[in-house]
Amino acid sequence: MGCDQEWVQAVVAALPRAAIVQGGDERVIAVNRRFTEMFGLDGREVDLTPGAPLDPVVEAVCARFAARPDWVVDTVHAIAARKVHRAAEIELVDGRTVRRDVEPLYDRSGAVVGSLWTAEDISAAKRREHALERDNQALAELARQRNDFLAAASHNLRTPLTSILGFCALLADPAGGPLEAGQREFLDAIARNARRMEREITALMDTTAMRAPQLALEFGPVDVGRMLTQAVLDRMATTAAAGVFTVLDAQAGPALHGDEHRLAAVLANLLENAAKFTPPGGRIRVTAEAGAGEWTVAVADTGIGVPEQYREEIFSGFTRAPNAEDGGFAGTGLGLAFSRAIARRHGGDLTVGPAAGGGAVFTLRLPLGGPDAGAGR
Repeated sequence: MGCDQEWVQAVVAALPRAAIVQGGDERVIAVNRRFTEMFGLDGREVDLTPGAPLDPVVEAVCARFAARPDWVVDTVHAIAARKVHRAAEIELVDGRTVRRDVEPLYDRSGAVVGSLWTAEDISAAKRREHALERDNQALAELARQRNDFLAAASHNLRTPLTSILGFCALLADPAGGPLEAGQREFLDAIARNARRMEREITALMDTTAMRAPQLALEFGPVDVGRMLTQAVLDRMATTAAAGVFTVLDAQAGPALHGDEHRLAAVLANLLENAAKFTPPGGRIRVTAEAGAGEWTVAVADTGIGVPEQYREEIFSGFTRAPNAEDGGFAGTGLGLAFSRAIARRHGGDLTVGPAAGGGAVFTLRLPLGGPDAGAGR
């Protein structure tokens, strides 16, 4: 190779990986100690001195492989002549896995004069990789079982609730006879709590459905301003009953490619939460603007806010911030999980932060072109 033999041997010996240098004439140029130890060549009748033929070395190394690789041929001159880096992962008979790399070597004129073969024991990394795959498979199976359970439980709970609400309506019908004041109060309590349970079951079923990757959304053009106006008007009774004033400031902009029905459900949930957690006399401000290829919708309130350490956790489902729990506010924590799932199925996201002057602001970002546009950002 035109290099001092001792210098080449010193460089190879200093390499952190098992290594052998092959000349273009299929002979050994240099080999390090790590190579002989990795493939158990000590004590075997294999000549590793400079100038020794390479074929016996290759055969001795291949004898340590669990299966003879496709790249091994009668001679290795074809690999030595290749001008590209080659890599492979090979299992050994003792259960280890090694990564083998072949790097071509060139002289000053650019001609291939040999190859540097290196090997590294990656058994520990492969074990971690396999363990991670098993864990991922187990988590996927647990998620499937969870969704199946939630779907079955929701269905089985909804059936008796439908009967309860139906009988409440029959008992409240004046045709069935007048009710005393106490009876009317009890009946109203039954109906009110049954409807509350029905809403929670609906949220549970929607959240489970949105976590199913096979669920297809119905995409189409969405007039964001009109959708926001309708959402605010639909919740006017709720916000008015809570004594909260609502302001809508939606700028004109292009149509959004999305599932209007699902997005309207997100807005309804955000408005209901804002009204629930804002004391009488408070304010809800809804803003929307289009820019940089996306719509940004913000729902800000002057309510109790969300502590910083819980601003991500509240989107995980069945999780509520301590100030919501301690304040006696009803809910299961499913609505925000459902809402974020819808936002992300659109290629966007839903986040929460502090509102100016106190309270919380939930920010919904949706790419104009739908999920494909969101993935490309």
